[in-house]
Amino acid sequence: MSPRLDGSHTQQATSTPPPEPEESDASPEALAGLPEIPPYDEVGPADARALSKTLFERLASLEEGTHDYSYVRNTLVELNLALVKFAAARFRSRSEPMEDIIQVGTIGLIKAIDRFELTRGVEFPTFAMPTIVGEIKRFFRDTSWSVRVPRRLQELRLDLAKAGDELAQQLDRAPTVGELAERLGISNDEVVEGMAASNAYTASSLDAQPEEDDSEGALADRIGYEDHGLEGIEYVESLKPLIAELPSRDRKILSLRFVAGMTQSEIGDELGISQMHVSRLLSRTLVRLRKGLTLDE
Repeated sequence: MSPRLDGSHTQQATSTPPPEPEESDASPEALAGLPEIPPYDEVGPADARALSKTLFERLASLEEGTHDYSYVRNTLVELNLALVKFAAARFRSRSEPMEDIIQVGTIGLIKAIDRFELTRGVEFPTFAMPTIVGEIKRFFRDTSWSVRVPRRLQELRLDLAKAGDELAQQLDRAPTVGELAERLGISNDEVVEGMAASNAYTASSLDAQPEEDDSEGALADRIGYEDHGLEGIEYVESLKPLIAELPSRDRKILSLRFVAGMTQSEIGDELGISQMHVSRLLSRTLVRLRKGLTLDE
């Protein structure tokens, strides 16, 4: 064990003010009997275990919510951050920043500290590591999906992937929906639902470049354009019965004006009436059609 943790050094530490600034919040009673804690990055694994055991013994005697309790608990967190970094290293290949993974793992470490009991006779690293790794895995499960899906479907996706691999090895081919349903003891519809949910795990950018052997171009190039003419279809269909109810001369004026593109003067010459009369008839007809559309809405 490190010389920092021997008995004589412990007695000397009781009369020495704590070196860290944040330790000033703890009372002398909370620090009594505790060894001097060196900088956390200088503490080896063996020393960290020994220090943690001493701190857990002290934590059990303190009232939760007090400054003394917070000091000892925070010291345990800092002392065991190496466990979080070790666990986070397993996920370095993921797309999430390592700082975020360590932050999530630290939450797992805090949960492990709050649940740990010395009476269990288990070393704290052994107890804490599953909780830390579980918290990190939960983070990826809940945040790595491109589209949010229920947790039931997230777990079903994992079960389908595992069962699919096992059946593919046994059958030497891709399993069918029925075979997957039989292996997992679920219905065919649930298998299809799980497969559909798998498509939400990752999303492709519209600007993503195609594979080398793909001659179709980027996805954005294969998506249809927006047809602005579709916006007027509803109005056209609604106008048809209204136009059919108009007198024949009014329908003729509408056709000449909006289909043939004739001016009011040209329409007047065509029908043998004045341009002013055409204007009044056209205005009256448009008001009637507009009112009919408004009533329908």
